Amino acid sequence: MKPDIPAAPEANGPFSLSPLPFAHTALAPIISARTLRFHHGKHHKGYVDKLNALVMQRRLQDRSLMDLIQSMHGTKETEIFNNAAQVWNHDFYWQSLIPVGNKAAERKYSAELAHLIDESFGSIQALKAALVKTATAQFGSGWAWLVRDGARLKVMSTGNAEVPFTAGYTPLLALDVWEHAYYLDYQNRRDQHVTAVVDQLLNWSFAAENLASTADASSEAPTAVGV
Repeated sequence: MKPDIPAAPEANGPFSLSPLPFAHTALAPIISARTLRFHHGKHHKGYVDKLNALVMQRRLQDRSLMDLIQSMHGTKETEIFNNAAQVWNHDFYWQSLIPVGNKAAERKYSAELAHLIDESFGSIQALKAALVKTATAQFGSGWAWLVRDGARLKVMSTGNAEVPFTAGYTPLLALDVWEHAYYLDYQNRRDQHVTAVVDQLLNWSFAAENLASTADASSEAPTAVGV
């Protein structure tokens, strides 16, 4: 285990807080260790703890995280859906990031991913610009995503805890634009945070793995490596 990566605490229910895949200091100065400790250790953990309390109370502890998300989406069980989705979203988000200066992972595009980027956006620079624009423009709390939509890629945003796969899209990368993801470091300058993350922290190897794990866009849910 790398230094500064804490072991996951014991869970009071079927779900546990996934440890970060990097040290708290690994994303600095773009994302500070202080932000990571609050974001992961308080906010992400809070969703896990709340979800455990809900499923134990409702006797749903035998249901998987994906099952809860899919079955509760669009129902009156918004509290269960929101917490389950936020656990999944954060697990996926951490895998979407790489330590500062990890150029090997940053530039490791598969041939399929490189082809779809060119077909869908024209260039990696255009894709990055679309991600920044979409993430910055998301009104209120939410997420920005690179997703597979059939034979092409697209950039989209979701509000609050919503996930792309309930609408039939396969997520490849995620950007968290809830205020707790950036406010300690950037205050209201979301655009600066997003630009820096897109330029230097996105894990394109993870995107390529997610793309390769789906045979086509008809999958009901992503098979995200490491999630």
